[in-house]
Amino acid sequence: MSTIENMRERVRGQIFTAGDDGYDDARRVYNAMHDKRPQVVVRCENAGDVMAAVDYARTNELELAVRGGSHSVPGFGTVDDGVVIDLSGMRNVRVNPVSRTARAGGGATWGDFNAATHAFGLATTGGIISTTGVAGLTLGGGIGYLARGLGLSCDNLISADVVTADGQFLIASEKEHEDLFWALRGGGGNFGVVTALEFRLAPLSTVYGGPMLFEMSDAAAVLAGFRDLIGDAPEELGGFPAFQLAPPLPFIPEDRHGEPFTLIVACWAGDPDRGESAVSAFREFAPVVAEHVGPMPYPALNSAFDGLVPAGLQHYWKANFVTELTDDAIEAHLRHAPGLPAVNSTVHIYPINGACHRVTPDATAFAYRDAKFATVIAGMWPDPAQNEAGTDWVRSYYDDIAPHSEAGGYVNFMADDDQGRIRDNYKGNYDRLVEVKRKYDPGNLFHLNQNIAP
Repeated sequence: MSTIENMRERVRGQIFTAGDDGYDDARRVYNAMHDKRPQVVVRCENAGDVMAAVDYARTNELELAVRGGSHSVPGFGTVDDGVVIDLSGMRNVRVNPVSRTARAGGGATWGDFNAATHAFGLATTGGIISTTGVAGLTLGGGIGYLARGLGLSCDNLISADVVTADGQFLIASEKEHEDLFWALRGGGGNFGVVTALEFRLAPLSTVYGGPMLFEMSDAAAVLAGFRDLIGDAPEELGGFPAFQLAPPLPFIPEDRHGEPFTLIVACWAGDPDRGESAVSAFREFAPVVAEHVGPMPYPALNSAFDGLVPAGLQHYWKANFVTELTDDAIEAHLRHAPGLPAVNSTVHIYPINGACHRVTPDATAFAYRDAKFATVIAGMWPDPAQNEAGTDWVRSYYDDIAPHSEAGGYVNFMADDDQGRIRDNYKGNYDRLVEVKRKYDPGNLFHLNQNIAP
């Protein structure tokens, strides 16, 4: 039987057990609702460290959690009495400007990635918050500002290094282990530990965008206007409508801080000279109360909201895909959005048409290629005393919009009580995912996720 002492001999990175200096920091995750005490946290520095940790968990029949950027809202990056593979020591990003590709370690964040690629005037679709992990976002699909023009993050994935449940190291791509590569692009962390990812990049340096705030009384007009515009807008136009309590920022009138607003967060990723005219279309929906819009480096927009969602908040989220954002659906949003429980909480309605629709539903595990929007109700607040009320707000909001949405939702936005939706989340791809799971993880070692059972 493998022991921690054996594992220490194999691992170059740090190993933390209860009583070790740094253990409490090592076990802490982004969502403070999850305060668990693993038997051991292995802060890996290379794929060999990951192989050793997987072997230790498997041979000792311990639960195994995998942590990349640590943003898992359900707390899948930690576990009581089990093993945590922490990839935060594997954050290197290497860019090849000639081939326009980048290779990121399994613990890299989008902030790490964007800093490296921006130096060469290149980018790919990332998320909305720069502290999000590259691997976690991509494995679930990867929705972000650039998705309409470049496709999802997983659509730009070229290859992935993977440690499987038997401790083996594989490279998955369109040329080798093709079934695994297919499943990784949307199937989450079900199939192994991804220790590195290689992406296709596109030329992009400056975007034109930022937040525009509208009165809640104009919310129906703003959402309907966005819906009607984005269907056939140039694919360089991204961004999304949202609901948010106004944070104490200097461009927002001080007497309006803390009030609920409808937002559009604009992002024009085309010719910078066309940015102002492209974004001005949003101003036609209703009078703008406040805005902070202009040209900026793409990494600046990708990190603009990091300050609202620091590590240590309480999180509870729900999500749906939306084929049509109907007037009835908009009315359902307006019944709940004004009740946002904290300035950290938000609701985003991401457009996922354009390039996302040019990929067939069975080409990757991400099945909802006909959906036009992905909605997330992101309940976030600092005080644990708000947990019951905040969670109730998210659930009642979700229950009201569900009849106007698809049965499935984006796995990266799912809560820990959404396991019953797994088949719906993958539609016609589910049975094929089960086959891949049986091949690469028949014992379901990787089950702390939105789990596809073998």
